[in-house]
Amino acid sequence: MQKRVQSSSSNYNNIIIGPQYCVPHYLDLSIMRKVTTLNDDFTITDTNDKIFFNLNSSMISLHDHRLLLDATGKSVVMTLRRKVMKGHDRWEAFRGESTELKDLIFSVKRSLMFQTKIKLDVFLASNIKENTSDFKVKGSWFERSCVVYAGDSHNIVAQMHKKDSVQSVEYGKDNLMVRVYPNVDYAFIVAVILILDEINQDKIRQQH
Repeated sequence: MQKRVQSSSSNYNNIIIGPQYCVPHYLDLSIMRKVTTLNDDFTITDTNDKIFFNLNSSMISLHDHRLLLDATGKSVVMTLRRKVMKGHDRWEAFRGESTELKDLIFSVKRSLMFQTKIKLDVFLASNIKENTSDFKVKGSWFERSCVVYAGDSHNIVAQMHKKDSVQSVEYGKDNLMVRVYPNVDYAFIVAVILILDEINQDKIRQQH
């Protein structure tokens, strides 16, 4: 049986990007991706279709950059892919549109992603040595599902799955549902999911 993340855990910091992105209840978000466009256009809403975030890669001049905007158009997170060595790329997330080290929020390393399996290690900026990851992402792209865990524990902080709908079929859209657990920074979770999507898109491009 899956364990619920503790709302006042001392093992990890619930607030990653900002306290305004933490709520004391489960939050279900829909990530809608248009698959018929050359750009990566996303809209993130709640179950009442209230817009929380937008991502539009056409705003970014470099392919390796992505910018997550809130509903008012304010920059929340800039993600950047750095080429470290073949097969070991690193993704970093910065506040606003900065790429300075002082504004680094977290980084993501791919520890496993072959065939349909997913395993990512997420390190907060304060975790300098990176001996142990602060969060882990595990799942399957075949099922379009994943679970985000706190560190090496079994405490779940978020879950993602694909939601098939009439709208997604008719309008050529890919609809992902993300459940964020209570008191977990949902802007952080969305940023991690979007980096995971970018990793998958890279994988698809390499196959072609």
